[in-house]
Amino acid sequence: MKKQKHPLIAGTLILTLTGLASRFIGFFYKIFLSRTIGAEGIGIYQMIFPIYGVCYAFTTAGVEIAISRFVSGEMARGKKERARSILWIGLAMSLSLSFLTVFLVYANADLLAIHILHEPRCANLLRIMSITVPFGACHSCISGYYYGLQKTAVPACAQLFEQLVRVAAVCIIYQVSLEEGRTLTPAAAVIGLVLGEFASMLFGLFAVSSESLRGHAKKTPDFPVRSFARRMFLEAAPVSANRVCMNLLGSAEAVLLPLTLQQYGLNTERALSVYGTLTGMAMAFIQFPSVLTNAVSVMLLSSVSESQAAGNQNQIARTIRKTISFCLPLGIACTVFFLFSGKYLGLFFFKSEMAGDFIITLAWICPFLYLNSTLHSILNGLGKTASGFINNLIGIMIRIFFILSCVPRFGIQGYLWGILANQLFVALLNLNALKEERKLP
Repeated sequence: MKKQKHPLIAGTLILTLTGLASRFIGFFYKIFLSRTIGAEGIGIYQMIFPIYGVCYAFTTAGVEIAISRFVSGEMARGKKERARSILWIGLAMSLSLSFLTVFLVYANADLLAIHILHEPRCANLLRIMSITVPFGACHSCISGYYYGLQKTAVPACAQLFEQLVRVAAVCIIYQVSLEEGRTLTPAAAVIGLVLGEFASMLFGLFAVSSESLRGHAKKTPDFPVRSFARRMFLEAAPVSANRVCMNLLGSAEAVLLPLTLQQYGLNTERALSVYGTLTGMAMAFIQFPSVLTNAVSVMLLSSVSESQAAGNQNQIARTIRKTISFCLPLGIACTVFFLFSGKYLGLFFFKSEMAGDFIITLAWICPFLYLNSTLHSILNGLGKTASGFINNLIGIMIRIFFILSCVPRFGIQGYLWGILANQLFVALLNLNALKEERKLP
Protein backbone atom coordinates (compact mmCIF):
# COMPACT_ATOMS: atom_id res chain seq x y z
CA MET A 1 0.00 0.00 0.00
CA LYS A 2 2.81 2.40 0.75
CA LYS A 3 4.18 2.21 -2.74
CA GLN A 4 0.88 3.36 -4.09
CA LYS A 5 0.46 6.15 -1.59
CA HIS A 6 3.88 7.73 -1.78
CA PRO A 7 3.73 8.88 -5.44
CA LEU A 8 0.31 10.45 -4.85
CA ILE A 9 1.37 12.28 -1.69
CA ALA A 10 4.79 13.33 -2.99
CA GLY A 11 3.41 14.38 -6.36
CA THR A 12 0.61 16.35 -4.77
CA LEU A 13 3.08 18.10 -2.47
CA ILE A 14 5.32 19.11 -5.38
CA LEU A 15 2.39 20.36 -7.45
CA THR A 16 0.95 22.20 -4.46
CA LEU A 17 4.16 24.04 -3.61
CA THR A 18 4.89 25.08 -7.19
CA GLY A 19 1.20 25.79 -7.75
CA LEU A 20 1.13 28.06 -4.72
CA ALA A 21 4.17 29.92 -6.00
CA SER A 22 2.62 30.17 -9.46
CA ARG A 23 -0.76 31.31 -8.12
CA PHE A 24 0.96 33.82 -5.85
CA ILE A 25 2.77 35.32 -8.84
CA GLY A 26 -0.36 35.17 -10.97
CA PHE A 27 -2.45 36.78 -8.27
CA PHE A 28 -0.25 39.87 -8.06
CA TYR A 29 -0.02 39.82 -11.83
CA LYS A 30 -3.81 40.22 -11.92
CA ILE A 31 -3.51 43.17 -9.54
CA PHE A 32 -0.84 44.66 -11.80
CA LEU A 33 -3.09 44.27 -14.86
CA SER A 34 -6.08 45.74 -13.04
CA ARG A 35 -4.08 48.90 -12.37
CA THR A 36 -2.47 49.18 -15.81
CA ILE A 37 -5.09 48.10 -18.36
CA GLY A 38 -8.12 48.63 -16.09
CA ALA A 39 -11.28 46.59 -15.50
CA GLU A 40 -12.49 47.12 -19.09
CA GLY A 41 -9.11 46.00 -20.48
CA ILE A 42 -9.22 42.89 -18.32
CA GLY A 43 -12.74 42.23 -19.59
CA ILE A 44 -11.56 42.39 -23.22
CA TYR A 45 -8.54 40.21 -22.37
CA GLN A 46 -10.73 37.63 -20.61
CA MET A 47 -13.10 37.42 -23.58
CA ILE A 48 -10.52 35.61 -25.74
CA PHE A 49 -10.09 32.76 -23.27
CA PRO A 50 -13.22 30.82 -24.27
CA ILE A 51 -11.76 30.69 -27.82
CA TYR A 52 -8.39 29.74 -26.33
CA GLY A 53 -10.17 27.01 -24.37
CA VAL A 54 -11.77 25.63 -27.55
CA CYS A 55 -8.35 25.53 -29.24
CA TYR A 56 -6.83 23.72 -26.28
CA ALA A 57 -9.73 21.27 -26.06
CA PHE A 58 -9.55 20.44 -29.77
CA THR A 59 -5.79 19.96 -29.95
CA THR A 60 -4.61 18.82 -26.55
CA ALA A 61 -7.12 18.02 -23.79
CA GLY A 62 -8.01 14.49 -24.87
CA VAL A 63 -4.47 13.64 -25.98
CA GLU A 64 -2.95 14.71 -22.66
CA ILE A 65 -5.36 12.53 -20.69
CA ALA A 66 -4.79 9.62 -23.10
CA ILE A 67 -1.01 9.91 -22.69
CA SER A 68 -1.33 10.01 -18.91
CA ARG A 69 -3.70 7.04 -18.77
CA PHE A 70 -1.72 4.89 -21.22
CA VAL A 71 1.63 5.65 -19.61
CA SER A 72 0.32 4.90 -16.11
CA GLY A 73 -1.34 1.73 -17.40
CA GLU A 74 1.87 0.45 -19.01
CA MET A 75 3.81 1.31 -15.85
CA ALA A 76 1.34 -0.72 -13.77
CA ARG A 77 1.91 -3.68 -16.12
CA GLY A 78 5.67 -3.34 -15.77
CA LYS A 79 6.24 -2.20 -19.39
CA LYS A 80 8.13 1.00 -18.64
CA GLU A 81 9.96 1.03 -21.98
CA ARG A 82 6.75 1.78 -23.87
CA ALA A 83 6.10 5.11 -22.11
CA ARG A 84 8.35 7.21 -24.38
CA SER A 85 6.78 5.83 -27.56
CA ILE A 86 3.34 6.73 -26.21
CA LEU A 87 4.55 10.33 -25.75
CA TRP A 88 5.75 10.59 -29.37
CA ILE A 89 2.45 9.23 -30.69
CA GLY A 90 0.52 11.77 -28.62
CA LEU A 91 2.77 14.63 -29.71
CA ALA A 92 2.29 13.76 -33.38
CA MET A 93 -1.50 13.73 -32.94
CA SER A 94 -1.63 16.96 -30.94
CA LEU A 95 0.77 19.01 -33.07
CA SER A 96 -1.02 18.02 -36.29
CA LEU A 97 -4.25 19.43 -34.91
CA SER A 98 -2.43 22.47 -33.48
CA PHE A 99 -1.05 23.75 -36.79
CA LEU A 100 -4.49 23.39 -38.38
CA THR A 101 -5.98 25.36 -35.48
CA VAL A 102 -3.41 28.17 -35.79
CA PHE A 103 -4.30 28.64 -39.45
CA LEU A 104 -8.06 28.64 -38.82
CA VAL A 105 -7.98 31.09 -35.90
CA TYR A 106 -5.44 33.47 -37.45
CA ALA A 107 -7.26 33.59 -40.79
CA ASN A 108 -10.68 34.08 -39.21
CA ALA A 109 -9.79 36.35 -36.27
CA ASP A 110 -11.97 39.24 -37.50
CA LEU A 111 -14.96 36.98 -38.03
CA LEU A 112 -14.59 35.44 -34.56
CA ALA A 113 -14.17 38.83 -32.88
CA ILE A 114 -17.08 40.55 -34.60
CA HIS A 115 -19.65 37.78 -35.02
CA ILE A 116 -18.84 35.45 -32.11
CA LEU A 117 -17.38 37.63 -29.35
CA HIS A 118 -19.18 40.81 -30.49
CA GLU A 119 -16.04 42.79 -29.66
CA PRO A 120 -13.90 43.91 -32.67
CA ARG A 121 -11.01 44.82 -30.35
CA CYS A 122 -10.47 41.11 -29.71
CA ALA A 123 -9.40 40.39 -33.32
CA ASN A 124 -5.74 41.28 -32.88
CA LEU A 125 -5.66 39.49 -29.53
CA LEU A 126 -6.95 36.31 -31.17
CA ARG A 127 -4.22 36.43 -33.83
CA ILE A 128 -1.53 36.72 -31.19
CA MET A 129 -3.16 34.05 -29.03
CA SER A 130 -3.28 31.53 -31.90
CA ILE A 131 0.53 31.34 -31.87
CA THR A 132 0.43 29.77 -28.40
CA VAL A 133 -1.50 26.68 -29.53
CA PRO A 134 1.43 24.48 -30.74
CA PHE A 135 3.55 25.54 -27.78
CA GLY A 136 0.77 24.70 -25.35
CA ALA A 137 0.10 21.38 -27.10
CA CYS A 138 3.73 20.29 -26.77
CA HIS A 139 3.89 21.42 -23.16
CA SER A 140 0.65 19.61 -22.24
CA CYS A 141 1.68 16.32 -23.89
CA ILE A 142 4.98 16.30 -22.02
CA SER A 143 3.14 17.10 -18.79
CA GLY A 144 0.73 14.20 -19.42
CA TYR A 145 3.73 11.90 -19.94
CA TYR A 146 5.29 12.85 -16.61
CA TYR A 147 1.94 12.71 -14.80
CA GLY A 148 1.54 9.17 -16.09
CA LEU A 149 4.96 8.34 -14.66
CA GLN A 150 3.86 10.07 -11.43
CA LYS A 151 6.91 12.34 -11.70
CA THR A 152 5.46 15.77 -11.15
CA ALA A 153 8.63 17.82 -10.76
CA VAL A 154 9.02 18.55 -14.48
CA PRO A 155 5.44 19.75 -15.23
CA ALA A 156 5.35 21.62 -11.92
CA CYS A 157 8.59 23.49 -12.66
CA ALA A 158 7.47 24.10 -16.25
CA GLN A 159 4.26 25.69 -14.95
CA LEU A 160 6.22 27.95 -12.60
CA PHE A 161 8.72 28.85 -15.34
CA GLU A 162 5.86 29.71 -17.69
CA GLN A 163 4.34 32.05 -15.12
CA LEU A 164 7.64 33.79 -14.40
CA VAL A 165 8.40 34.36 -18.08
CA ARG A 166 4.88 35.62 -18.77
CA VAL A 167 4.92 38.16 -15.95
CA ALA A 168 8.49 39.26 -16.67
CA ALA A 169 7.69 39.79 -20.36
CA VAL A 170 4.64 41.96 -19.61
CA CYS A 171 6.57 43.99 -17.03
CA ILE A 172 9.30 44.66 -19.60
CA ILE A 173 6.68 45.70 -22.18
CA TYR A 174 5.13 47.99 -19.56
CA GLN A 175 8.47 49.68 -18.83
CA VAL A 176 9.15 50.20 -22.53
CA SER A 177 5.65 51.62 -22.99
CA LEU A 178 6.18 54.06 -20.14
CA GLU A 179 9.44 55.27 -21.64
CA GLU A 180 7.71 55.81 -24.98
CA GLY A 181 4.72 57.54 -23.39
CA ARG A 182 2.24 54.81 -24.30
CA THR A 183 -0.26 52.97 -22.08
CA LEU A 184 -0.33 49.22 -21.62
CA THR A 185 -2.97 47.41 -23.71
CA PRO A 186 -4.50 43.93 -23.43
CA ALA A 187 -2.28 42.87 -26.37
CA ALA A 188 0.74 43.02 -24.03
CA ALA A 189 -0.88 40.45 -21.75
CA VAL A 190 -1.49 38.12 -24.71
CA ILE A 191 2.12 38.50 -25.87
CA GLY A 192 3.15 37.49 -22.36
CA LEU A 193 0.92 34.42 -22.72
CA VAL A 194 2.71 33.42 -25.94
CA LEU A 195 6.18 33.85 -24.47
CA GLY A 196 5.23 31.96 -21.32
CA GLU A 197 3.91 28.96 -23.26
CA PHE A 198 7.00 28.98 -25.48
CA ALA A 199 9.24 28.95 -22.40
CA SER A 200 7.35 26.07 -20.78
CA MET A 201 7.56 24.07 -24.02
CA LEU A 202 11.34 24.55 -24.15
CA PHE A 203 11.61 23.50 -20.51
CA GLY A 204 9.65 20.31 -21.17
CA LEU A 205 11.62 19.42 -24.30
CA PHE A 206 14.88 19.97 -22.43
CA ALA A 207 13.71 17.62 -19.65
CA VAL A 208 12.72 14.88 -22.12
CA SER A 209 15.96 15.18 -24.11
CA SER A 210 18.02 15.12 -20.90
CA GLU A 211 16.25 11.92 -19.87
CA SER A 212 17.15 10.38 -23.23
CA LEU A 213 20.80 11.35 -22.86
CA ARG A 214 20.92 9.70 -19.45
CA GLY A 215 19.94 6.48 -21.16
CA HIS A 216 16.49 6.15 -19.64
CA ALA A 217 14.78 5.76 -23.00
CA LYS A 218 14.92 2.25 -24.41
CA LYS A 219 14.24 1.30 -27.99
CA THR A 220 11.20 -0.85 -28.53
CA PRO A 221 11.38 -2.26 -32.07
CA ASP A 222 8.35 -4.48 -31.40
CA PHE A 223 6.20 -1.61 -30.18
CA PRO A 224 2.80 -1.75 -31.98
CA VAL A 225 2.68 1.91 -33.05
CA ARG A 226 -0.45 1.67 -35.20
CA SER A 227 -2.35 -0.27 -32.57
CA PHE A 228 -1.46 2.19 -29.81
CA ALA A 229 -2.15 5.20 -32.06
CA ARG A 230 -5.61 3.84 -32.82
CA ARG A 231 -6.34 3.10 -29.15
CA MET A 232 -5.09 6.52 -28.08
CA PHE A 233 -7.21 8.21 -30.72
CA LEU A 234 -10.30 6.33 -29.54
CA GLU A 235 -9.46 7.36 -25.96
CA ALA A 236 -8.70 10.98 -26.79
CA ALA A 237 -11.47 11.71 -29.32
CA PRO A 238 -14.44 11.55 -26.89
CA VAL A 239 -12.59 13.64 -24.29
CA SER A 240 -11.62 16.26 -26.89
CA ALA A 241 -15.14 16.31 -28.31
CA ASN A 242 -16.54 16.74 -24.82
CA ARG A 243 -14.11 19.54 -23.99
CA VAL A 244 -14.76 21.31 -27.31
CA CYS A 245 -18.50 21.17 -26.65
CA MET A 246 -18.00 22.48 -23.11
CA ASN A 247 -15.75 25.30 -24.28
CA LEU A 248 -18.14 26.28 -27.06
CA LEU A 249 -20.84 26.60 -24.45
CA GLY A 250 -18.36 28.51 -22.29
CA SER A 251 -17.78 30.85 -25.21
CA ALA A 252 -21.52 31.37 -25.50
CA GLU A 253 -21.61 32.12 -21.79
CA ALA A 254 -18.77 34.67 -22.06
CA VAL A 255 -20.54 36.40 -24.96
CA LEU A 256 -24.02 36.33 -23.46
CA LEU A 257 -23.07 37.73 -20.06
CA PRO A 258 -21.92 41.20 -21.27
CA LEU A 259 -24.87 41.33 -23.69
CA THR A 260 -27.44 40.51 -21.00
CA LEU A 261 -25.79 43.02 -18.66
CA GLN A 262 -26.47 45.61 -21.36
CA GLN A 263 -30.09 44.45 -21.42
CA TYR A 264 -30.13 45.07 -17.67
CA GLY A 265 -29.22 48.69 -18.42
CA LEU A 266 -25.41 48.90 -18.42
CA ASN A 267 -23.53 50.46 -21.32
CA THR A 268 -20.85 48.47 -23.18
CA GLU A 269 -17.93 49.87 -21.19
CA ARG A 270 -19.65 49.27 -17.85
CA ALA A 271 -20.71 45.74 -18.83
CA LEU A 272 -17.12 44.82 -19.78
CA SER A 273 -15.87 46.36 -16.53
CA VAL A 274 -18.28 44.26 -14.48
CA TYR A 275 -17.29 41.16 -16.45
CA GLY A 276 -13.59 41.92 -15.96
CA THR A 277 -14.04 42.55 -12.22
CA LEU A 278 -15.82 39.23 -11.78
CA THR A 279 -13.59 36.99 -13.92
CA GLY A 280 -10.26 38.77 -13.53
CA MET A 281 -10.43 39.96 -9.93
CA ALA A 282 -12.99 38.21 -7.69
CA MET A 283 -12.45 34.75 -9.19
CA ALA A 284 -8.69 35.15 -8.65
CA PHE A 285 -9.34 34.99 -4.90
CA ILE A 286 -11.96 32.24 -5.01
CA GLN A 287 -9.76 30.02 -7.18
CA PHE A 288 -6.56 30.63 -5.23
CA PRO A 289 -7.09 27.76 -2.71
CA SER A 290 -7.91 25.42 -5.61
CA VAL A 291 -4.17 25.09 -6.18
CA LEU A 292 -4.38 22.36 -3.53
CA THR A 293 -7.30 20.50 -5.11
CA ASN A 294 -5.91 20.95 -8.63
CA ALA A 295 -2.67 19.30 -7.53
CA VAL A 296 -4.64 16.42 -6.05
CA SER A 297 -6.74 16.18 -9.25
CA VAL A 298 -3.70 15.82 -11.49
CA MET A 299 -2.27 13.01 -9.39
CA LEU A 300 -5.63 11.31 -8.91
CA LEU A 301 -6.09 10.65 -12.62
CA SER A 302 -2.90 8.61 -12.99
CA SER A 303 -3.19 7.05 -9.52
CA VAL A 304 -6.77 5.87 -10.08
CA SER A 305 -5.89 4.63 -13.60
CA GLU A 306 -2.98 2.62 -12.20
CA SER A 307 -5.13 1.15 -9.43
CA GLN A 308 -7.81 0.24 -11.97
CA ALA A 309 -5.25 -1.43 -14.27
CA ALA A 310 -3.99 -3.42 -11.28
CA GLY A 311 -7.57 -4.36 -10.32
CA ASN A 312 -7.26 -2.75 -6.87
CA GLN A 313 -10.84 -1.62 -6.29
CA ASN A 314 -10.40 -1.18 -2.54
CA GLN A 315 -7.58 1.31 -3.10
CA ILE A 316 -9.79 3.32 -5.49
CA ALA A 317 -12.60 3.47 -2.91
CA ARG A 318 -10.20 4.59 -0.17
CA THR A 319 -8.72 7.25 -2.44
CA ILE A 320 -12.17 8.68 -3.20
CA ARG A 321 -13.21 8.79 0.45
CA LYS A 322 -9.98 10.53 1.49
CA THR A 323 -10.38 13.01 -1.36
CA ILE A 324 -13.87 13.98 -0.23
CA SER A 325 -12.79 14.25 3.42
CA PHE A 326 -10.03 16.66 2.33
CA CYS A 327 -11.92 18.86 -0.15
CA LEU A 328 -15.10 19.53 1.83
CA PRO A 329 -13.43 20.87 5.02
CA LEU A 330 -11.08 22.97 2.88
CA GLY A 331 -14.04 24.44 0.99
CA ILE A 332 -16.03 25.18 4.16
CA ALA A 333 -13.04 26.91 5.77
CA CYS A 334 -12.54 29.05 2.66
CA THR A 335 -16.23 29.95 2.61
CA VAL A 336 -16.04 31.28 6.16
CA PHE A 337 -12.83 33.17 5.42
CA PHE A 338 -14.15 34.87 2.27
CA LEU A 339 -17.47 35.76 3.89
CA PHE A 340 -15.71 37.71 6.62
CA SER A 341 -12.82 39.15 4.61
CA GLY A 342 -14.20 39.52 1.08
CA LYS A 343 -15.00 43.22 1.35
CA TYR A 344 -11.55 44.04 2.70
CA LEU A 345 -9.77 41.91 0.09
CA GLY A 346 -11.54 43.62 -2.81
CA LEU A 347 -10.82 47.11 -1.53
CA PHE A 348 -7.22 46.49 -0.43
CA PHE A 349 -5.94 44.57 -3.44
CA PHE A 350 -8.07 45.87 -6.32
CA LYS A 351 -9.44 49.11 -4.87
CA SER A 352 -12.85 47.84 -5.94
CA GLU A 353 -15.90 47.58 -3.70
CA MET A 354 -17.60 45.58 -6.45
CA ALA A 355 -14.84 42.93 -6.37
CA GLY A 356 -15.36 42.60 -2.60
CA ASP A 357 -19.12 42.08 -3.06
CA PHE A 358 -18.46 39.40 -5.69
CA ILE A 359 -16.00 37.59 -3.40
CA ILE A 360 -18.58 37.44 -0.60
CA THR A 361 -21.27 36.03 -2.90
CA LEU A 362 -18.92 33.55 -4.58
CA ALA A 363 -17.67 32.32 -1.19
CA TRP A 364 -20.61 29.91 -1.03
CA ILE A 365 -19.38 27.91 -4.04
CA CYS A 366 -16.01 26.99 -2.48
CA PRO A 367 -16.91 23.53 -1.05
CA PHE A 368 -18.49 22.42 -4.32
CA LEU A 369 -15.92 24.08 -6.61
CA TYR A 370 -12.95 22.37 -4.94
CA LEU A 371 -14.74 19.03 -4.68
CA ASN A 372 -15.88 18.98 -8.31
CA SER A 373 -12.38 19.30 -9.77
CA THR A 374 -11.20 16.19 -7.91
CA LEU A 375 -14.33 14.12 -8.56
CA HIS A 376 -14.16 14.92 -12.27
CA SER A 377 -10.53 13.82 -12.36
CA ILE A 378 -11.44 10.53 -10.65
CA LEU A 379 -14.17 9.89 -13.24
CA ASN A 380 -11.63 10.49 -16.02
CA GLY A 381 -9.16 8.17 -14.30
CA LEU A 382 -11.82 5.46 -14.24
CA GLY A 383 -12.45 6.00 -17.94
CA LYS A 384 -15.92 7.42 -17.24
CA THR A 385 -15.39 10.53 -19.34
CA ALA A 386 -18.98 10.46 -20.62
CA SER A 387 -20.39 10.79 -17.09
CA GLY A 388 -18.10 13.71 -16.32
CA PHE A 389 -19.00 15.39 -19.58
CA ILE A 390 -22.76 15.04 -19.09
CA ASN A 391 -22.53 16.36 -15.53
CA ASN A 392 -20.49 19.40 -16.58
CA LEU A 393 -22.78 19.96 -19.56
CA ILE A 394 -25.80 20.10 -17.26
CA GLY A 395 -23.89 22.51 -15.03
CA ILE A 396 -23.01 24.96 -17.78
CA MET A 397 -26.57 24.82 -19.15
CA ILE A 398 -27.76 25.85 -15.68
CA ARG A 399 -25.44 28.88 -15.81
CA ILE A 400 -26.62 29.83 -19.29
CA PHE A 401 -30.24 29.52 -18.14
CA PHE A 402 -29.55 31.96 -15.30
CA ILE A 403 -27.76 34.33 -17.69
CA LEU A 404 -30.73 34.44 -20.05
CA SER A 405 -33.48 34.50 -17.45
CA CYS A 406 -32.04 36.29 -14.40
CA VAL A 407 -29.26 38.66 -15.54
CA PRO A 408 -31.56 40.93 -17.64
CA ARG A 409 -33.79 41.31 -14.54
CA PHE A 410 -31.35 41.23 -11.61
CA GLY A 411 -28.00 42.11 -13.20
CA ILE A 412 -24.76 40.32 -12.32
CA GLN A 413 -26.34 38.98 -9.12
CA GLY A 414 -28.44 36.65 -11.27
CA TYR A 415 -25.28 35.14 -12.76
CA LEU A 416 -23.76 34.62 -9.31
CA TRP A 417 -26.86 32.66 -8.30
CA GLY A 418 -26.38 30.56 -11.42
CA ILE A 419 -22.78 29.75 -10.52
CA LEU A 420 -23.85 28.55 -7.08
CA ALA A 421 -26.67 26.40 -8.48
CA ASN A 422 -24.31 24.97 -11.10
CA GLN A 423 -21.58 23.94 -8.64
CA LEU A 424 -24.03 22.42 -6.15
CA PHE A 425 -25.89 20.39 -8.77
CA VAL A 426 -22.73 19.13 -10.50
CA ALA A 427 -21.25 18.01 -7.17
CA LEU A 428 -24.38 15.93 -6.49
CA LEU A 429 -24.25 14.44 -10.00
CA ASN A 430 -20.56 13.53 -9.69
CA LEU A 431 -21.10 11.85 -6.31
CA ASN A 432 -24.04 9.94 -7.73
CA ALA A 433 -21.95 8.78 -10.73
CA LEU A 434 -19.29 7.37 -8.40
CA LYS A 435 -21.96 5.72 -6.27
CA GLU A 436 -23.43 4.03 -9.33
CA GLU A 437 -19.94 2.71 -10.13
CA ARG A 438 -19.93 1.24 -6.61
CA LYS A 439 -16.88 3.32 -5.69
CA LEU A 440 -18.76 4.96 -2.83
CA PRO A 441 -20.72 3.33 -0.01
